[in-house]
Amino acid sequence: MAIREELRNYVLDNYLFTDDQSKLKDGDSFLETGILDSNGVMEVIFFLEDEYGVNVSQEEMIPENLDSVSRIVKFVESKNG
Repeated sequence: MAIREELRNYVLDNYLFTDDQSKLKDGDSFLETGILDSNGVMEVIFFLEDEYGVNVSQEEMIPENLDSVSRIVKFVESKNG
């Protein structure tokens, strides 16, 4: 399964409590839409570390890297080169 699909399913299951793919667009801001709060962002980081072996430094914990499905996919792909 691709990163995008796995991440979408993770967010839908754990934060939106649905399997309805239409409830989450890849570009939706997690923070602006209230999908995730700071604790949720940390849980997503743990998910990324566990699933993809991505180490996220404190400096990388910024919205540009972690605030939407699209941004996270781009970030993970850049880390895994």
